[in-house]
Amino acid sequence: MCGRFTLKTPPLKIQEHFYLPEEVDLPPRYNIAPSQNIAVVRQLPGNSFRNLNLLRWGLVPFWAGDIKIGHRLINARGETVSEKPSFRAAFRKRRCLIPADGFYEWLHTGSTKQPMFLQLTGATLFSFAGLWESWTGPDGSRLESCTIITTKPNALIRHVHDRMPVILHPDQYDSWLQEITPPPVLQKMLSPYPAEGMEMYPVSQAVNSPKNDTPACVEPLKQQKNSPNR
Repeated sequence: MCGRFTLKTPPLKIQEHFYLPEEVDLPPRYNIAPSQNIAVVRQLPGNSFRNLNLLRWGLVPFWAGDIKIGHRLINARGETVSEKPSFRAAFRKRRCLIPADGFYEWLHTGSTKQPMFLQLTGATLFSFAGLWESWTGPDGSRLESCTIITTKPNALIRHVHDRMPVILHPDQYDSWLQEITPPPVLQKMLSPYPAEGMEMYPVSQAVNSPKNDTPACVEPLKQQKNSPNR
C-alpha cells in the first residue's frame, strides 16, 4: 500500500514537470497522510491543458452514503481497479496524476516497525497513478477526493511490503489522463517501477505521527543519530 508520501520539490519544478499553465503554490510536505488535501493533476473534459487542484486523499465514490468510506479507500489495487464498484467508474473517466518525490513503508523487524523512505534514484519528481471522484452530500455540499493505485512490489520493496504504489513514467502521463485511452493500454501501465531506478534508506520514527511534517522525516537514520544537534 501507500499510506504516507512527500512532495518537497520546488513549485516551479512541479509546474515545469507536469506542463501546468499556471504557477504552482505548494509548501514543501515531508509527511503527507490520508484524509489530508493533496495536489492532484487532472485534464478535465473539454480542456487541452492540465490543472493542479487540491483533493482529499481517500476516495469517496459518487454513490456513497457517507464520506467516512474514504478512510478505507486511500489505495486501489491495480489488478481489480477496473472491476471494483468503488473505482471502476473513476478508472474509466476520472484518472489523475498525483505528484510526489518519495514515499514511506515500514519494515517489520521482530516486534518493531522501522520506517523506510523510498525515492527515485537522484531524488527526482514523479507521479503516482491516481483516480479522482466527485461526491455530493445530502446538503448539496461537494467533495472531490482521490486514491493512489498500487501494484505488486519490485525487488527492492519486496522484503519490506507486498504492495507498492504505481509510479508512472512521464511519457505515460498523456495517455493516463486522456479519457479515450483503451483499458488494455491503461492496465499495462499498472506495473511495478524498475527496482534499479529506485533507492531506499531508514528514517526516524518521527514519520509515524502525521503531526511531524519537517525535513527531519526524510533524513537518513545514521545522519540523525550523528547530528550534533540531537
